[in-house]
Amino acid sequence: MRMLAHMLNRFVQNGTLELTDADGTAHRFGAGPPVVKMRLSDKALHRKLFLNPELYAGEAYMDGTLTFEDSTLEDFLLLFAQNRRSLGSYPLQGVLRRARRLIRTVLQFNPASKAKQNVAHHYDLSGDLYALFLDDDRQYSCAYFAAADEPLEAAQARKKALIAAKLMIEPDQHVLDIGSGWGGLALFLAQQAPNVRVTGVTLSEEQHKVSVERAQALDLQDRVTFLLKDYRQVEGQFDRIVSVGMFEHVGVRHYDEFFGQIRRLLTERGIALVHSIGHMSPPGATSPWIRKYIFPGGYAPALSEVLPAVERKYLWVTDFEILRLHYAQTLRAWYERFTANRSQIAALYDERFCRMWEFYLLSAEISFRYGSSMVFQMQLAKERDAVPLTRDYLLRGDPPSPS
Repeated sequence: MRMLAHMLNRFVQNGTLELTDADGTAHRFGAGPPVVKMRLSDKALHRKLFLNPELYAGEAYMDGTLTFEDSTLEDFLLLFAQNRRSLGSYPLQGVLRRARRLIRTVLQFNPASKAKQNVAHHYDLSGDLYALFLDDDRQYSCAYFAAADEPLEAAQARKKALIAAKLMIEPDQHVLDIGSGWGGLALFLAQQAPNVRVTGVTLSEEQHKVSVERAQALDLQDRVTFLLKDYRQVEGQFDRIVSVGMFEHVGVRHYDEFFGQIRRLLTERGIALVHSIGHMSPPGATSPWIRKYIFPGGYAPALSEVLPAVERKYLWVTDFEILRLHYAQTLRAWYERFTANRSQIAALYDERFCRMWEFYLLSAEISFRYGSSMVFQMQLAKERDAVPLTRDYLLRGDPPSPS
């Protein structure tokens, strides 16, 4: 416990952590509000938390060996967020973070076979789970809020409308949706203009099945096709390409491949839109807990990692928008729905699964609300005049044709 106490003394610079260790001994780190009271019930955590708190704190919460008294998980995660930089300055943690950055390209290696396995880990969970906390259209990405109290369904509809406006959907066009999820965006885009055809590709068998069923239910199966296929295997030409919430799974060493495929598949006057999580700080590495339990192979990039790959493929960035607090509000809405349906989710899986997802949803929200995480929407084209000279077209119901 002595080594852990030494680190926590350096770590807690803002607020107070009152810790009862596995031997029943009370410790106090920091001073002033907020005060978080935490208890450890496994002696192995004294060493584990010293060696890798970003992994083992989440694991211990899942296992029930790290608990709170007169405090909550959210209180703890807020305290962690307020002191994150001081943790990184602790010598051992600094070494670990540098090591993770050095090997991150190995951890993000996502050939088609591994990409499918990584996708299945998260997206092939029971459809009933996602129905219990997502909106009715199962949009599993950042919504676009006009106000903090706007209902999730309205904010997700607003996100789809914004994407459609940026894509400037016109009659008879063929759209490619890379990472089409449960099909909601593809089905929406197909209905934005007459005779629009959409091809959606996903590696999730569960999402593919649901998407096909939804297209049939709407009698759109002749215009909307969903394929169980890796984006690298797509052939043909598309007037519009969209990718929402999938770029996080590409991996830095595959960015040239990704943007090269967009350039190859896009018509000369085509428009593409990439919607992805990123962060405003320099390149880093995925949290070891997130990588192990939630998104294996996933990574939210710095813009300095994305834009050079776009440049190397000679694509124009014709518009760029940063969504800052929108995802924090989206995650809060998901977390509230998750907790409201917690007993049903525990029946689908178990209590450990519920604690894992609570940790995931809350830590993600706090990262977007107080950390460096954000979402970007990047509009791309082969030709500089593929979109209008001004952004006025985003404010109108029917975007004009580019001139």
